[in-house]
Amino acid sequence: MPEKAYQTMKHAGAWGIVMGVLLMIAGITIGVMSIIYGGKLLKNKSEIIF
Repeated sequence: MPEKAYQTMKHAGAWGIVMGVLLMIAGITIGVMSIIYGGKLLKNKSEIIF
């Protein structure tokens, strides 16, 4: 019985690490895209007429 608990904890820990890495990659990607598109908007702000 204790072996089953240890296996479950091992899988849960591994899954947590995988999800953490994926979320970091997604966060960095979204941040970089926001900076790029924000820069494009600032570059072209003189062409915007309200």
